[in-house]
Amino acid sequence: MDILIKPMETEDEIRGKAYVHWKSWQESYRGIVDDGYLDRMTIRRCEEMASCYPENTLVAKDGARVIGFACAGAVNGEIDAGEVYALYVLEEYQHQGIGYALMRRALDELAGCRVVYLWAFKENVKAIRFYECVGFHPDGGEKELVLGTPVKGIRMAMEL
Repeated sequence: MDILIKPMETEDEIRGKAYVHWKSWQESYRGIVDDGYLDRMTIRRCEEMASCYPENTLVAKDGARVIGFACAGAVNGEIDAGEVYALYVLEEYQHQGIGYALMRRALDELAGCRVVYLWAFKENVKAIRFYECVGFHPDGGEKELVLGTPVKGIRMAMEL
């Protein structure tokens, strides 16, 4: 398998990123996020988000197929702080180093930052373990999102 990680540039990549976003939420968040909310999260809605916010997005491709993506950028209002806004890999491609490679590239994009943050659902133990393996740790920050029903998020940080 020859995986390419690159900035998202084409309409096909935008559609591919949207599919990965939609599919990953369906695969990863059942039992964490309200089913009604997940049922209302359509591929079309994910395409609209991908089209509106294409900057700072890296895609992982297996041939022409987008199989994962990461989004990262500056934290508003903070000097020397960055954030990994999203990192998703299709379930069938997990445990092959693709998430790690996406994270490394996202962190490279944030090289001038002193600290990098990300948010994870508190109940998403699998994601939290992955983030800890790449060097993030919970820093005590928490927030509640209402996604049909309330879901608690925890902030994780990594000093660069």
